[in-house]
Amino acid sequence: MLQFEKISERHRLGFIGLGHMGSRIARRLLAAGFPMIVFNRESDKTIELSALGAEVAPQPAALAANVDVVLSCLADGAAVEDVYLGSGSVLRSARPGTRIIELSTVAPETSRNLYHAGRQLGISVLDVAVSGSTPAAEAGALTLLAGGERPAFDTAGEIFGAIAKQWFYMGPSGSGVAMKLVVNTLLGLGMQSVAEAVALGSALGLRRDLLFDVLAKTAVVSPVQAAKLASAKANEYAPQFPIRLMHKDFGLALSAAAGAHLWLPATEAAAIVNAAESKSGGEEDFSAVIRRMEQAAGMEAIPSLIN
Repeated sequence: MLQFEKISERHRLGFIGLGHMGSRIARRLLAAGFPMIVFNRESDKTIELSALGAEVAPQPAALAANVDVVLSCLADGAAVEDVYLGSGSVLRSARPGTRIIELSTVAPETSRNLYHAGRQLGISVLDVAVSGSTPAAEAGALTLLAGGERPAFDTAGEIFGAIAKQWFYMGPSGSGVAMKLVVNTLLGLGMQSVAEAVALGSALGLRRDLLFDVLAKTAVVSPVQAAKLASAKANEYAPQFPIRLMHKDFGLALSAAAGAHLWLPATEAAAIVNAAESKSGGEEDFSAVIRRMEQAAGMEAIPSLIN
């Protein structure tokens, strides 16, 4: 059994992946007083953090060799595997006793493979999936969903408290990302349902401003959906959660369901619309499906079961 001491500000952190979420999480940890080394494939994304006091590593391996805790927030499972097990050489370079907190949304199998590879080297691995938007990351108000060894989770509270308003231990390795797929399935389905409701209202001739305003005030619309309706009303789709990432997460959820011999018909249908919009180019929010469905309201209806 690996031993875990409480993580504190005397521990040096390494952060790999400074995209939409990663850069904001890293800033929060720096502001909390943790010494930090950062790495990002596009080095220009390290400039702001360097100005705030972070060291910049030339490669992931150099980062891993000089920190007590490695955090990463990467685009997908292929990137995670490459950073830790492939060309990034993080596991081969980290000292025994190093702690890894992997924040990416990947397949549970990817998290479990990384966990077992780490254990063989005396390195603990938590999959800590992040739920929340970029404004929530900036405010330190994320929700964290963790899988791995409970003692490792229990001693990481200072890190979690710097970036999140709540954090939950979900079970063994892979459980954190599994819960994230559950959450994001509901997130994507909910946005598609809002988009279809808007399309129906448009087709029925309701005034657009009233449709958006009144729908947002009903009990069936969540606060997150109401905020998305306000942005969509102004045709504003700046990415708080990019649609390309929702597309990826739909794929992960459907793949996991297929592996469990589970049929998710509504999720499959929502994923089709999401995929079509994500292929339109540009870095837009996942709520852009509202615009797609609004545009579809004027098109010839697809044949349905209603006669």
